[in-house]
Parts: sequence; C-alpha cells; structure tokens
Amino acid sequence: MDQESWNILIVEDDQRLAELTREYLESNGLQVSIEADGAQAAERIIDERPDLVVLDLMLPGEDGLSICRKVRDRYDGPILMLTARADDLDQVLGLEIGADDYVCKPVRPRLLLARIRALLRRREGVEAAAATGSKRLKYGPLVVDNALREAWLRGEGIELTGAEFDLLWLLTSNPGRIMSREHIFTELRGIEYDGQDRSIDVRISRIRPKIGDDPEHPRLIKTVRGKGYLFVSEAAEALQ
Repeated sequence: MDQESWNILIVEDDQRLAELTREYLESNGLQVSIEADGAQAAERIIDERPDLVVLDLMLPGEDGLSICRKVRDRYDGPILMLTARADDLDQVLGLEIGADDYVCKPVRPRLLLARIRALLRRREGVEAAAATGSKRLKYGPLVVDNALREAWLRGEGIELTGAEFDLLWLLTSNPGRIMSREHIFTELRGIEYDGQDRSIDVRISRIRPKIGDDPEHPRLIKTVRGKGYLFVSEAAEALQ
C-alpha cells in the first residue's frame, strides 16, 4: 500500500488539536478523518475500517478504553492511543485491551507521524511476508500460523490482538534465542527502545496464560534477567 492511500481516523474531542493534527498529517501525505464523539467512534471504526485509528483516552460519550475494547475483535487495524503523560496505568490498560501503541500528550506532531508510519509499515511487512512466504510453527499442542495470523492451543483458537500475535510470532520463530527488549521493540515498533516503555512486558504477561504458560513460574516464555525473553520450544512440546 502506498503511503498516499493510508487512511487515518482521529478520535479526538479537542477540535483545535484534531484539526492541527489533521493538517500536519495531510501535509505529509496521509488521508485523515476526525470523529469528536466517543459514542459514534466505535461504529465509524467498524464501518469505515481505516488503516489506523488515533484514539484519545478522554472523550465525551464514551472513553477511549471502552471504544478500544468494543472494536478490538471486529477491527484488526492498528490502534494508537493518546494518553496523559503521567498516567502509566492508562497506558498499561490500553495495551491490555488491544491498543498497539501509545503517545503521551501533549502530542508532538513529528513523533505522532513517526509512530503512525512505523505501525503501518510493520503491518505492510507482516502482510507481505504472509503473502510470499506463509509459515506455520507447531510446538506440541501450540500452533502459530503467520499467514492466517492465528494461533491455537490444543485445537482451540487463542484470542490475540495484532500486537500480541506479532510478539508471539517473533518469539516462537526464534526458539532458544534470547530476545532483548531493545531488539523486540525495534522489530515490532520500528523505533528505538527508550528504556522505560512497558508495552513489551505487558504483552508478555498477557500472552503467557493464553498459550498455557504459568504466569507465576513461566516455562514457555522465560524472563532472562537483564537480557530479555526466551521461548523454550521443548517446554511447549511437553504441554499436555
């Protein structure tokens, strides 16, 4: 997909901020629509299926977390959440219910543009890889399919957000290799790790129980202190 055809929906009730953001993004080749009413946002996201949604957390009618939760199983595009700078809890909650990334307010237009491009290019890369070299990994009862972007445990489908699937695929396609947070962050988000972002840790904690791992004493996705994460294929093969 050419960048000129990328369609962005901004869900933001601050009209001046939304218009300024639209002007900046459109001046950089994106197509942008705005929705100010949280109560209408979910319906527009599902009906219009934009390539990416920029979703403000605080909205009239319905807040961003509720909207994200409502659309996540019916909209598979990236969701970039706007959060208050100091509210780490909101950032974690957003990631837990399916947001792909977040940017703290006040928003710096160049940073927002960079994050949008990184998310969309990652999505393009995943789709291209699936089209040209589909691959399915099987470790005992755990199956991960990169073409279908789906995973199963003992034949039952695993509910994963797009970002969770990308992380699971990265780990399972590199069994026995310690993946540093820096490497994971760069691979999945296209930007350098700042040393503070918790999104990778949040997603790991959500993925573990979904694939039959013990969150308290993980054996499939192990934390290697000071180094990163390790997928242990032998442990997955031994799952009953």
